[in-house]
Amino acid sequence: MVTTGLLVRLEAKAGKNEELSRFLRAALPLVDKEPETIAWFVVDLGADAFVIFDVFPDEEGRRAHLDGPVAAALMEKAEELLAKPPLIEHVEVLAEKTR
Repeated sequence: MVTTGLLVRLEAKAGKNEELSRFLRAALPLVDKEPETIAWFVVDLGADAFVIFDVFPDEEGRRAHLDGPVAAALMEKAEELLAKPPLIEHVEVLAEKTR
């Protein structure tokens, strides 16, 4: 069961859309190593906009993800790839359907 999540909005710098897309796809193996990340989605909204949505069983899982290697790698690349800092929203999951 999941109870918490993150909604992260990203905007690629002009000309960096493909590079950001590759970077986000390459993060999947890191996320796979996070046992408390129940689901992780990266969505390309077009027009240089991306969203990451991920869910966790509890606040500790969410905190572990935010303190983990994916978030660190994103922040390291933010100035190079992003037009503005990521907008990170903490969300509470009201209902779920997984599998």
